[in-house]
Amino acid sequence: MLLTLAAVLSLQAAPVAQARVHQYAGVAISPNAQKVVSTESQDGGAGKPARPVVLVRSAVDGKVQATFDPCGTCSYSGAVFSPDSSALAFMASDGAGTATLYVTDGATARVVTTVKGVAQTPRWSPDGKMLAILATPGARKLTGATAAGIPQVGEIGVVDDEQRIGVVSVAGGVVRYVSPSDTFVYEYDWATDGQGFVATAAKGNGDNNWWIAKVERFGLDASERVLASPKFQVNMPRMSTDGRSVAFIGGLMSDFGPVGGDLYTVSANGGEPKDITPGFKGTFNGFTFRNGVIKATAVIGDKFAFVDVDPATGKTSITNAAPVTMSAADGKASFSADGRTAVAVIQDFEHAPLIGVHGPEGGRILTHDNDAIAPKVKAQSITWKNDGFDVQGWLVGPLQTTPGKTYPMVTLVHGGPSSSTTPTYVSRGTVYDLVSRGYYVFQPNPRGSYGQGEAFVRANVRDLGGGDLGDILKGVDAAEKVAPIDDKRLGVFGHSYGGFMTMWSVTHTNRFKAAVAGAGISNWSSYYGQNGIAEWMPPFFGDTFYNDPAIYDKLSPIRYIKAAKTPTFIYVGERDVECPAPQSLEFYAGLKAMKVPSSLVIYEGEGHGIRSPEHNKDLTDRTVGWFDKYLAPGM
Repeated sequence: MLLTLAAVLSLQAAPVAQARVHQYAGVAISPNAQKVVSTESQDGGAGKPARPVVLVRSAVDGKVQATFDPCGTCSYSGAVFSPDSSALAFMASDGAGTATLYVTDGATARVVTTVKGVAQTPRWSPDGKMLAILATPGARKLTGATAAGIPQVGEIGVVDDEQRIGVVSVAGGVVRYVSPSDTFVYEYDWATDGQGFVATAAKGNGDNNWWIAKVERFGLDASERVLASPKFQVNMPRMSTDGRSVAFIGGLMSDFGPVGGDLYTVSANGGEPKDITPGFKGTFNGFTFRNGVIKATAVIGDKFAFVDVDPATGKTSITNAAPVTMSAADGKASFSADGRTAVAVIQDFEHAPLIGVHGPEGGRILTHDNDAIAPKVKAQSITWKNDGFDVQGWLVGPLQTTPGKTYPMVTLVHGGPSSSTTPTYVSRGTVYDLVSRGYYVFQPNPRGSYGQGEAFVRANVRDLGGGDLGDILKGVDAAEKVAPIDDKRLGVFGHSYGGFMTMWSVTHTNRFKAAVAGAGISNWSSYYGQNGIAEWMPPFFGDTFYNDPAIYDKLSPIRYIKAAKTPTFIYVGERDVECPAPQSLEFYAGLKAMKVPSSLVIYEGEGHGIRSPEHNKDLTDRTVGWFDKYLAPGM
């Protein structure tokens, strides 16, 4: 399926430079491999905004068989077929505090249940008679630490929003919660026998405690049993086909969302987890059991890959790999019941998203909404060595350059650090605006990133900003060898950990002539008590701040503020739980004291991600304007 992306070039109509990109999300295949569902934003027409709808297509030729938009103003998610492929369930959120679970087995969708709060991730019971959901009744904020936090007023830490597993008959009714009210459930799956669930969960504050989550089993009778308490982060609990074991992805992870690690198994009765893929030179980011085999996806260097894994021996077999990005509901690919057919949204920097299917007869493209959209950038993967590590990154630049002319380059450092930059279509936003104005944008995956195995991910523990900055600077050298880049016009920017790396860079090197630090961390010592997710820090620093304050102080950019000379624009969300605004204020104050040209914007009501379209436009304009001012792209 991955290799079918190359076929887009031969299937494209005449390129249309300004065509609207059709977006696909939550793609899933039916168990019988005959249908594919996705959530898509259809053109509203006549100047109206695009409307999200749920579409069911033929998995054979991609023709739309049904369209569902029962709410009319809602957003949709979690579409999933019943075990016999005859029905479809999905969630709707009205944006005003009500979530609705719908089921359809024909042309119309009916309400199964509603939740006052937040709800997501519907799953059918093995016999198809019940549905489960993850729900936060009475939620005071959207789920997740990246969402804007609640106002910090009144007595703090008394009440936590808890996401729970709830069940309801497919016929409809009131949700019955089967996980405890003091426990936040992050991910879950039905047990093979249909009598309960395997899940990742933690007591107390859900934003903070994912980093210490356990693998648990919850019964329909409201029983609770801990199966494993790993000393690392866990994702995607799945029970084996025979019901004897539970598998999950485990590793050093800095954020809930960017999944990455090795594959582990533990007895369904509990015990010590076993790493069945030790030393794998890549990062697993999705999997499922099919007929006793683990069908997995992984990032390996600059490629996404399908990997078959024997759960008994851990033997791996790469069945397909390509330099693209894949996404699907509940993972990076969705598999049919027999595991022989898979579906995913596929894209790279130059080619807009499409839905692709790979089955016994080979790969095929199901959607052609974006065929006529022309590439807007030129991209290439580059590799280099530093300190004995093999490092990889992406260089994105203009479609055409003028012989003899050199161009400015901005290095974009990804967040995490446990994450990676993979190829996604460039058509709007900061990267597009920079490239369209004559910049190259370099996106490195330094140590701490996914794609090279767990040893590489752990290589920056207690060295944040050290070896990874060295990797980045070597990568800048590598980029300059393959493109006409002006070394005197280099910029750096990033968000979250990338914001920290920007602050660290401007206090440790003068190579960059302009910088943009988004939601950064300037002082790990003060940050430890300010943020709402402090549990993520001990795995990366080796201990808590209270036990080992020296390492937190050593790795804080503010300690080196006297070395800063680079003009820096700083921004952050007012209600950022993960990287609170005081961190940006502290760095801004330091730059002003050093008389370094600087600017700070705090976006009202925003969390860790800047979500308002108005704020996003302002941020892009300010970022591009900052680099234009100091790097002069038109030279």
